[in-house]
Amino acid sequence: MNKLEGLLAETKLKDLLAGKADEESKKKVMIVLAIIGAVVAVAVIAYVVYRFAAPDYLEDFEEDFEEDFDDYFSEEEQV
Repeated sequence: MNKLEGLLAETKLKDLLAGKADEESKKKVMIVLAIIGAVVAVAVIAYVVYRFAAPDYLEDFEEDFEEDFDDYFSEEEQV
């Protein structure tokens, strides 16, 4: 009976140690995922700020093009 109890205690101890190892690996995975998530969040925020703060150069180009077009043709030639 004593050997059987020792075997059961050893099995329970192994299970507990295996459970701790699983918890540690889960913690490591969660930490890595949290770091990746934080980096992605910072990158998205930086991109949104850049898009909001960056001037729209295309609008200026279109205005310049219209002014150049009007310089080449007078109203008399358009009729």
